[in-house]
Amino acid sequence: MKPRSDDGDLGLGFRSHYAEVNGVKLHYVAGGKGERTVLLIPGWPQTWYIWRKVMPELAKDYRVIAVDTRGMGDSSRPDSGYDTETTANDLSELMHKLGADHYAVIGHDVGMWIAYPLAAQHGEAIDKLIVSEALIPGVSPTPPMLLPPDANAGLTQFMFNQLRDLPEFLVAGREGPYLRWVVQHLAYRPDRVAVDEYVRAYSVPGAMKAGFAYYRAIPQTQRQNQELMKAKLSMPVLAIGGTIGAGQTTIDTMQRVSDHVDGAILKDCGHYTPEECPDQFLGLVKPFLAR
Repeated sequence: MKPRSDDGDLGLGFRSHYAEVNGVKLHYVAGGKGERTVLLIPGWPQTWYIWRKVMPELAKDYRVIAVDTRGMGDSSRPDSGYDTETTANDLSELMHKLGADHYAVIGHDVGMWIAYPLAAQHGEAIDKLIVSEALIPGVSPTPPMLLPPDANAGLTQFMFNQLRDLPEFLVAGREGPYLRWVVQHLAYRPDRVAVDEYVRAYSVPGAMKAGFAYYRAIPQTQRQNQELMKAKLSMPVLAIGGTIGAGQTTIDTMQRVSDHVDGAILKDCGHYTPEECPDQFLGLVKPFLAR
């Protein structure tokens, strides 16, 4: 049976679990028996499921934990707490509860937003940081509002998702067309992105509102990150971009907060790097983690 984002059954010992931390119920999928641990943080509009193609390979050498952050997937959807310091604290508490005192972090898209304050505030626990395909509010220079049409299309969610009430009104019952539009404009290989599964996950009542909440919290996240970036990150950083999407911006962003950044751009790959180009992605991630 094909695994879904709410059952976590990839085989190979992976299973869904739940934990109460920081006042929220987090869903996560765990497997692997390595002595070292890797935490995988997805972005919007995905769930832990974006990591399904790389988890089995990573589990050969590591304990792998792929999480649904608050409001995402099968985690609970509180009304507040979507600034990235709060969501990072959720994950720090989760890892402590799971007995992972030292671990590596891989974050994609909004997961990269969350991975940054997690590393900045809990760096004593994080051995390595890998991020993919995002600019970080408060760290990256804010893009101009008027860009060429293709570039504007790739940033639509930043403007649309921050609006109050209107997005819920317009996408209610139309989650599929909206999410497919987003994927089509950010993916180089959209057929490799599990958009049907994400539509299922985000068609649950309240799921789209929770996803929008990460964007509506951007002003608060910006203020937090402007304080955090006064000190550089201490751990090694790998920044991965795709030829369509954030690309070089991912690398440039991390160089603003770290003096220890390795960067790479995946050829013929769009925004959804772990799904579109899992072999290329693993070809960078595994050697970096093994150092």
